[in-house]
Amino acid sequence: MAYKCSRCKRDVELDEYGGVRCPYCGHRVLLKERSRDVKEVGVE
Repeated sequence: MAYKCSRCKRDVELDEYGGVRCPYCGHRVLLKERSRDVKEVGVE
C-alpha cells in the first residue's frame, strides 16, 4: 500500500513487519495516498 511521509514528502511502501516509520527520516506520521478515480453518485 502506498503512503507518503508528512515530513519529507517521500513515497513509502510499508511491509508487514516494518512498523510505521518513514525509512528516510524516521517520522511516524504517514498519509495514505488517495486514488485518482472519480466516483459518480446517482441522484434520482
